[in-house]
Amino acid sequence: MTAEFDYDNLGLIAGLEIHQQLDTATKLFCDCPTRLREPEESTTTITRYLHPTKSELGELDEAALEESQVEREFEYLAYDSTCLVEADDEPPHRVDEEAIDVALEIAQLLDMRAVDQVHVMRKLVIDGSNTSGFQRTMMVATDGEIETSEGPVGVEDLMLEEESAQRLTETDSGVRYSLDRLGIPLVEIGTDPDITSPAQAQEAAEQIGMLLRSTGQVRRGLGTIRQDVNVSIAEGARVEIKGVQSLEDIEDIVRNEVGRQVELLDIAAALADRDATIGDTQDVTDVFEDTDSGVIQGALDDGGDVWAVPLAGFGGLVGREIQPDRRLGTEFSDHAKRHGAGGIFHTDELPAYGVTEDEVEALTEAVGLAPDDVVGEDATDAVAIVADDPEIAEQAIEAVAERAETAMDGVPEETRDATEEATTRYLRPLPGAARMYPETDVPPVDPDPSEVETPELLTEKTERYETAFDLDPGLAEQVAYGQRWDIFEEAIEAGVDATLAAQTVESTVTEIRRDGAPVENLTDRHFEEVFSLLAEDELAKEGVPDLLAALAENPKLDATEAAEQEDLGSAAEDEVRDAVVTVVERNTEQVKEEGMGAFSGLMGECMGELRGKADGDVVSDVLREEIQKRA
Repeated sequence: MTAEFDYDNLGLIAGLEIHQQLDTATKLFCDCPTRLREPEESTTTITRYLHPTKSELGELDEAALEESQVEREFEYLAYDSTCLVEADDEPPHRVDEEAIDVALEIAQLLDMRAVDQVHVMRKLVIDGSNTSGFQRTMMVATDGEIETSEGPVGVEDLMLEEESAQRLTETDSGVRYSLDRLGIPLVEIGTDPDITSPAQAQEAAEQIGMLLRSTGQVRRGLGTIRQDVNVSIAEGARVEIKGVQSLEDIEDIVRNEVGRQVELLDIAAALADRDATIGDTQDVTDVFEDTDSGVIQGALDDGGDVWAVPLAGFGGLVGREIQPDRRLGTEFSDHAKRHGAGGIFHTDELPAYGVTEDEVEALTEAVGLAPDDVVGEDATDAVAIVADDPEIAEQAIEAVAERAETAMDGVPEETRDATEEATTRYLRPLPGAARMYPETDVPPVDPDPSEVETPELLTEKTERYETAFDLDPGLAEQVAYGQRWDIFEEAIEAGVDATLAAQTVESTVTEIRRDGAPVENLTDRHFEEVFSLLAEDELAKEGVPDLLAALAENPKLDATEAAEQEDLGSAAEDEVRDAVVTVVERNTEQVKEEGMGAFSGLMGECMGELRGKADGDVVSDVLREEIQKRA
């Protein structure tokens, strides 16, 4: 499904929610460090069970209610730096001032108006990713705008909130999280529903991402920024797609969601034409007593049952593709999995998987359908089954029946999870207003935007590097958008050539990484020391790659120690001449025969002899002089 649609005709409306971690020293409501840890560093674990609670108005959130129906244990890995606030055994402290300042800086870049007073709220969280069962969040600014090639996109609000715990793995009893990420300051930027095409959605996300990175105070790397996308078409419904990790996926995800809603509307129309109905769920274990299906027999051997639901009018539609490699039956399966089932079988794909034609006929008769209406290309009816633990199987098939009911109405409002393939799967119902209520443990904050300076945009920085330092446009953009632009500017102030400084922090790092150097060990200190050696003519530019590689391998060394260890000190003029003379005399015959024609080959040999200790221009001059003497 790669077809392009007439989005204006379909009435596509989309909005973004960008979640970006801030690069602050401490967490949002405590003084714990924001450094991420390895699970092996954990010193203890904390266990929680979450239960739904009513809001202060007595309302119960639908998403929380559904989650509570699945009994799960949440285990949290704690560390030597984990405090009582993170464990939810102590009230939160005051809001981190650095985080507030960064949020106000971002608000200025988005042309937003700061609120008069920041109030902290609690937002109910139902997946266990917060030890408290809620996430603390606060509105900082409203009413902004960004420009795209397809027109302006309003920015509705900017929220400052605490990051959730990092999900590590599913366990036999529930989910395991790590507390190192919990509480890292995070901004959430929500746009107005002004986006009318997949391409505009991606462009808007890229624009916001550029503005965020312009502050120089946001975290970089996998998992530090996430995009949620809200998508609907005129006859469809609002769907919230969570957890888009890559900007490049946004356009495809919006396009695929539009396609899914179009297909679901077409299926609903077909079901209406067929007067489709959903029958009662029932236990059909007897049908599969002697089955050859490994999946079903495995469930029965473990004491499980097989439950089924008749779907009159659904024949051929359960197996219909609604997203690339995802079908209506996949949607049914997603709902069954929410209750612990491994998945479902349905008659649009049977007989298969060890289920025989005789079993399909017996199944359809058991649920009150005619085999001739279920089997074959012209089937009008269908049956879905779940084989699992008796309680799981019954709950899962009920969930399938409920999803089949909504298929007759068209597109259900829901929250969906983005996949690596740029498709989506069911996650939970859309949360309602009942999930938000005031936080009484944290006092309000009076923001002061006048104290915040507006940073230079990355696009402006790129243009400045091109103009002021005569950098190639591509290299200028690399440095401006990279993480070491400040080191680059310091190097220029120290007297290092701009192009050399830019290549060092970008191209050279990439090259030695490809050669296997652990460049993640390189710190700002290493680059500052290398540039200091260059500025003082104690290191030739040709020695920079070898020196950085040495520092990456031995990060505890300083640049001077590493240069001495690798014999990379800048060679004196006499040493350069001695090395060149050695090479020339070793190739006397070639020089006599070819004269300056031998220059290119001998130049490489000279640089190898000096092993990066001399500037190439200096070596070149000496080599020309020595060849001319002998030619």
